[in-house]
Amino acid sequence: MNLFTVHLIFTAIMVGVIWLVQVVHYPSFNFIDKKFYSDFQNFHIKRISFIVIPVMLLELVSGLILIFLDNRHSTPSLISFGILILIWIITGLFFAKAHQDLTAGYDREIVKKIIKLNWIRTLLWSIRLILLLF
Repeated sequence: MNLFTVHLIFTAIMVGVIWLVQVVHYPSFNFIDKKFYSDFQNFHIKRISFIVIPVMLLELVSGLILIFLDNRHSTPSLISFGILILIWIITGLFFAKAHQDLTAGYDREIVKKIIKLNWIRTLLWSIRLILLLF
């Protein structure tokens, strides 16, 4: 299996995860019993991190290798990699803090923002996958 295929697999995994999170998981935040919400959010952060951090890191590292060592400099490859960097920036600047804020308890406005802004990551990851496939 070549590095491009490995990178494509990590991206495809993240596309599946982000769609599941967007359509099912994040909306379910509104249905958690408020007195258990802090415990729920801590559980969520711990468990989702176990899945997404390794896959996101492997996606990033394989993308870096493809761009800088494997000379993948086609326009779709560069756009796709730029989108990946944008996803990391959005995740770091907003989502990490929002989830940490929710460990203090349910906040309807933060949950609304997470659901709304996660559409950006969902679409960006989907676009990445389409660019990589073609």
